[in-house]
Formats: sequence, C-alpha cells, structure tokens
Amino acid sequence: MTSISGKTTNGFTYEGDYEYANSDRVRWTAIFRRSGVFFGMRHGRINELNGATTGEVNEAVQDDIELVWVQAR
Repeated sequence: MTSISGKTTNGFTYEGDYEYANSDRVRWTAIFRRSGVFFGMRHGRINELNGATTGEVNEAVQDDIELVWVQAR
C-alpha cells in the first residue's frame, strides 16, 4: 500500500492509501477532515493505468479523491 495525503479545493484535508488491484488498476481509500474533525470516508477505483509512472499514479489518485469528495458536497 502507498500512503497519500492532500487538501481538496473546498478546504478538507485527507489521508488515505492506495494499492494495485492488478497491473492497470488501483483501489484507494481516503478519510476527510476539516480542522481535525472527521467528516467522512470515500473509496474508489481507477482503471487503465498500464504504463503509468508512480508519479502519474499518485496524481491520478489525488485527482480522483478530489473529484469524488468535491462533487459529493
């Protein structure tokens, strides 16, 4: 598993992790907080990552976390 953290455009911080489900798919989970207070948890899956570098996978996971959380609010 790889740990990941960041801040969404709507002001929530998140901590999570992701793992490869197979050679071209990752599954991620993230916990969201604002000012240290728990606000929720989300998970997701990204397909078609064949040939992506580690940096590209990290960026794809962070983009997906942002999309899932911000659209839900």
